[in-house]
Formats: sequence, C-alpha cells, structure tokens
Amino acid sequence: MSVSIKTPEEIAKMRVAGRMAAECLEMIEDYVKPGVSTAELDRIIHKHIVEVQDGIPACLNYRGFPKSICTSVNHVICHGIPSEKKILKDGDIINIDVTVIKDGYFGDTSKMYFVGKRSSHMERLVQVTQECLYKGIELVKPGTRLGDIGHVIQQHAQSNYYSVVREYCGHGIGSEFHEDPQVLHYGKPDTGLELKEGMTFTIEPMINAGKAHTKLKKDGWTVETRDGRPSAQWEHTLAVTATGVEVLTARTEESF
Repeated sequence: MSVSIKTPEEIAKMRVAGRMAAECLEMIEDYVKPGVSTAELDRIIHKHIVEVQDGIPACLNYRGFPKSICTSVNHVICHGIPSEKKILKDGDIINIDVTVIKDGYFGDTSKMYFVGKRSSHMERLVQVTQECLYKGIELVKPGTRLGDIGHVIQQHAQSNYYSVVREYCGHGIGSEFHEDPQVLHYGKPDTGLELKEGMTFTIEPMINAGKAHTKLKKDGWTVETRDGRPSAQWEHTLAVTATGVEVLTARTEESF
C-alpha cells in the first residue's frame, strides 16, 4: 500500500474541487421534492458542474457508470443510478453523492435529504449516520490510526441498534478518484495505518437500519440492503493537517 502525501499546493487544488462538490449539494436541496425523478437531479447537477463551475463530473463514465451523480433512495446503500423511472415520493430519503474534478484534483462528498414529510425512524437513522461521520472526523489528526476511526463509527452505529456495511468503505483521494488507503467504518483501536500530515481521504459510513448484508443488482452498480430495510450515508473528503483535520468538502451549514 502506497499512501501519497499531498503538498500544500495539491491540497489547495483539492480545496477548490471540494468546495465545488459541496456547492452542488447545497444547490440541489431546493429540487429534492416529491415528483422529481433522480434523472432530473442528475441533469441539474451535471449542468451546474459543467456550465457554472467549469468542472468535470467524475462519476460520468467512471468504469462505465452512466451518470454524473449517484442517487441512492431508501434501501439503496450506494451507487444508485439516476433514472427517469425513479420518481421521489413523500417520505423517501435519498443520498446524493457528487464528485467534481477541477484542475486534475477530486472533491468527493455526499449528503442525505428528506423528501417531503419526515418519519421519525428515517430521521433517526439519518441523524445517527451523520453523527458516525462526525465522530470519525473528530479523531483525524497525525498519530491517529485508521482502526480508531473505524471503531468509533462502529460503536456509535451499533449502540443505536444499527449495522455497518462492510463491503464498501472510504478511500484515499487526490489526483485520482480512488487511492490508498481503504478507510473501513469498523475496526479495533490502535490498529491500521497511522495518519500523517498531508494524507487525504474520505470517510463515508453506510449505516443500515436492519442487518449489514448487501446485494448488488444486475446493473453492476446499485447496492441494496438484502433485507429491504433503509440505509443512510454521509461523506466528506478530508486532509490531515499538522494539528488535526481540514474538511475539504464542508458545506456552509456545517462548522468544523
């Protein structure tokens, strides 16, 4: 495993790409409502990245992925493909995952949205999953080990009677979409890679209301919960600083 240490100049470029990805998630909020198709959300974000930001949507044609964003609704864990047939309805939850390339560097982030009215059990799942992400981010600094991050996420999810998806994880990122290391959302304290200043990676816990088992649909991309129970995910791109962490994809609604 070769983990690249980014220069301040590289992190500056990632900061720009990360801000652009965050801006997409802020912009799309008003469009997430009952009656809209996930394909329409894809078109809106694609146009914003290409025409407004002068960026490149990283997902489009990545290993054959056919759209510019991932839209994962209810029991879809990740990598949902936007579709004209998938119409959002009242009470749904949706994860929108956006990655932007700018000047050769990537910014990768995702957010959960409520469609119309919120049910208490969906709201709790979404909130606990976001707390899992934030608890992981709080630990990021030189000297922390990846097992520490995975452990705190796993403990928080399981203490709330949820399960952690194990087949999919966070990843290094920079001038490539997916780099070393893999960032697992479960683990044991004081194990795994030790973080150093200049490392950049995502944390993106996928937390299921039911069991952790997954199934991959025939399209080769869409990952669902095997038991049909809902799943939630939040993601940020991070840089390890000399004293802690910089959240490169922070939205204006967040304070780190």
